[in-house]
Amino acid sequence: MSSDTKARIQAVARELFAQQGVQNTSLRQISERLGITKPALYYHFASRDDLVRSIVQPMVDDCERFVNACEPGIETRRLLEDYFDVIWKHREIIVMVVREMSTLAYLDLGRRMFEWRRVLICLLIGPELTQEQQIRATVALGGLADCTVEYANLPLEEVKPAAVEAAAAALGLK
Repeated sequence: MSSDTKARIQAVARELFAQQGVQNTSLRQISERLGITKPALYYHFASRDDLVRSIVQPMVDDCERFVNACEPGIETRRLLEDYFDVIWKHREIIVMVVREMSTLAYLDLGRRMFEWRRVLICLLIGPELTQEQQIRATVALGGLADCTVEYANLPLEEVKPAAVEAAAAALGLK
């Protein structure tokens, strides 16, 4: 029962954070939406920061796992498709982060995201890249992430093929 309540709290918080922003969402709003008392919410999460961390951490873990599992020489389209799958899975969190950039401070997310992107760029192009290649790879990866925000309400099968194709084109692939 306790883990079910915790998951319900996280789901409602994720929704409200995405709609209103983290700073504009109170724990009272979350508890009222759930029909539980504020002390019951505090039983599961010591603070709003603790709640935000619990929501963002699974995305961090999945992205870290993905980046660390990528092997040099991975086929470019496969990397783009797999990366899209990871970020699509966490699109609600990405929407939340984009809506309120201060969320990047949680778990040092901004720095980590740039590190992941640098690793993926090296995997896509190699360590010796020209400035143009680096820019193209940044546009490709950033464009994939932007599609998860801009088209978060569309079905995956409509967004993924077009997004991956556009990212491949940005890299100069046909």
